[in-house]
Amino acid sequence: MNWTISPAEVFAYSPVVPVMVINNLEDALPMVKALAAGGINIFEVTLRTKVALEAIKAIATAMPEAMIGAGTIINAQQYDAAVAAGAKFIISPGYSQSLLEHAKTGPAPLIPGVSTPSEIITALASGYDHLKFFPAEANGGAAALKAIAGPLPQVSFCPTGGINLDNVADYMALNCVVTVGGSWMMPNDAIAAGNWNKVTELAKQAVSLITNLKT
Repeated sequence: MNWTISPAEVFAYSPVVPVMVINNLEDALPMVKALAAGGINIFEVTLRTKVALEAIKAIATAMPEAMIGAGTIINAQQYDAAVAAGAKFIISPGYSQSLLEHAKTGPAPLIPGVSTPSEIITALASGYDHLKFFPAEANGGAAALKAIAGPLPQVSFCPTGGINLDNVADYMALNCVVTVGGSWMMPNDAIAAGNWNKVTELAKQAVSLITNLKT
């Protein structure tokens, strides 16, 4: 691996990773600043929108100290584009063998997405032991992850997909879970209204709750 940071360092950065879908470029900096004010210092910008790469570049340029990453990466070309834009880590909803091999040669660690024991074993065989459990709730939630992770204690997970304040405690109770991914701190109505104080308030609430759950 040629990574400048380890996946373990990415997971340790924050108890929650905000999954950001940025539709308007002008929202990028206010959104990450609002999250940072709430105690979240890692940001996953998903490549689901036309401005995602521009948003990563804008954040990386304005906040070089930020742990900015790219999500929804599905191939080597997107990996390279995200790294070129300034992404320090890469997250995928799943993986191909070609993506796993390509990411080994780049500077940014890849967190591959998995949902089955076979996928986890395949990722382990390629040298990946920090994984995204996705989509978490649709795949049986914390109970399913507990059962899947039981015979695979060498793996650390960031479950993502359907996680919110009502169920996050179930995930954080698992030894295999280091951090969780979610978007509940950034409700659509608050983003549309530019209510960044609301985002900061929800970020503080999330960090406080999850930190207390882990102590």
